[in-house]
Order: sequence, then C-alpha cells, then structure tokens
Amino acid sequence: MSTATIGADRPGNADPAITPFTVTLIIRRFDPEVDDEPRWQDFDVEMYATDRILDALHKIKWEQDGSLTFRRSCAHGICGSDAMRINGRNRLACKTLIKDLDISKPIYVEAIKGLPLEKDLVVDMEPFFASFREVQPFLIADSVPEAGKERVQSVVQRERFDDTTKCILCAACTSSCPVFWTDGQYFGPAAIVNAHRFIFDSRDDAAKVRLDILNDKEGVWRCRTTFNCSEACPRGIQVTQAIAEVKQAIMRGKP
Repeated sequence: MSTATIGADRPGNADPAITPFTVTLIIRRFDPEVDDEPRWQDFDVEMYATDRILDALHKIKWEQDGSLTFRRSCAHGICGSDAMRINGRNRLACKTLIKDLDISKPIYVEAIKGLPLEKDLVVDMEPFFASFREVQPFLIADSVPEAGKERVQSVVQRERFDDTTKCILCAACTSSCPVFWTDGQYFGPAAIVNAHRFIFDSRDDAAKVRLDILNDKEGVWRCRTTFNCSEACPRGIQVTQAIAEVKQAIMRGKP
C-alpha cells in the first residue's frame, strides 16, 4: 500500500472532496393533474463536491419523492435532454457541479422558459423542434458525386461552419432568449444556428432557400443581440455571432 493511501486513512486527514455535506434544492414543481399553478418545494440532500445537479435530482427521485419528473439520458452533456434553469441560468444538470455553486444558499431548479410546461422540470419541446425542422437542417445538394466518391471539402471550407456543428438541440439558448419568451412565432437561436451550419457548408446548394426562410419577419431580424444565447450554450457555440453572419448573408444575397 502506498504512503499516500495510508495517510488518507488516518483520522483528521479526510479529503474535503470526499466529505459529504447537505445541500438544499428548491425545485419548482407542477403536476397538471393536481396543481393549478407551479409551486416551490425544498429538499435536503447529502452530496459530494464533485456531484452534479443531476445526481442530486436522482437522489431526490430515488430516495425522497418518486414523483419528481425530469428528462435525462446520456448524463454526459451530449444528448442535451436535461437542460433546465439552475439558480436563474440555463444549464445542463449533468454538467453543473455542486462545487461550482454557492452551497451556503439554496439551489433553485426549474424548467426552462418559453416552452409549454408539462410536469415539474419537463417542457413540451415540439414548438422548438418545429422551428428546427422549418429551416431544413439537412444537406441539400443538386449535384451527384461520382460513383463511390465523397463530396470533397477542404479543411478551410469545413472550418467555416465548424462552430455550429456542435449544437446538441438542448434548447438552452432558445429558452434563454427574451424575444422567444414573448413571441411564440420567433424561430429562436437554435434553429438559426442549425440553418447556419448548412448555409455555409460548401457542399450544400440550398443556402438561398434557408436565407429566404430566415428573412421572414419572425426570422433573424427579431434577434435583439442580448447575448443570452451565447452565454447559455453548454457547448460554447458563439450563437450571437452565427446569427449576425446569417444577417450579413441575407443582406449580401449569398453566404
């Protein structure tokens, strides 16, 4: 056994990182079968510094209240299904560490805004995906590559839209946008980001179609450049910049 291991076992040498402590989560609950309006409920849970908000929600659901409802899948920041508001900011529960929050105060958790609330931390994502589908987020090419050949693209051409390929459709950016909260017709940042990904793809031939769609009164011109979307993105996408580039392409009439 190593000296470091022996030392760690001695009384008084406990590592703070593995010392549990109690955290209070105040969760905005809503059950459409019994509640007329959402309500706040607090839970005390024993956590470790390196635990995540998702771990805390699991402990509450498994040990205190099995009716607590939220979405999660991969738990590693890839699926984007556990986006929620944590202390007033849109974040992924699986990427938010307890140690990065002020645990001297309660941690507030609620569903993302701007989408219909279904139950507890779950919202109806259909309006979000409807906007996503409307911008035609898929490759549209008029030409046919040679048999057995790929569509050739240079490194520079690929880098042009690299940032917007990172979107995981978590809706954190869109549901942080005050325009989206107040205008049910606005496409929202995520849809524009996914349009950008193909508008600037050298292999795609439908940029003009998407630019016409986004030139609509509920398209990019509704953006007020508050930067909420860029700050909320868990993947670090420069959302506001992407929207600005789409605006410029519309004014030029081409990417």
